[in-house]
Amino acid sequence: PRHKCGNEKSCPQNYFAFKIISGAANVVGPSICFNDITLMSSVKNNIGRGLNIALVNGTTGQLLKADVFDMYSG
Repeated sequence: PRHKCGNEKSCPQNYFAFKIISGAANVVGPSICFNDITLMSSVKNNIGRGLNIALVNGTTGQLLKADVFDMYSG
């Protein structure tokens, strides 16, 4: 069976599923999936070099903000 965000196991009831994949240099971009919704990815064109962060409401699971912090350029 398929589980949320492509995880190997399903999450217990009242828990959110998530999967964070780190990028590989500039070849493969990072991605963030939360509760079976892709929040950030190269397909959505909202990732960048550095820290890719998604702020999610812990009660509702709603995405509040997604941003990139470029740690290389300062």
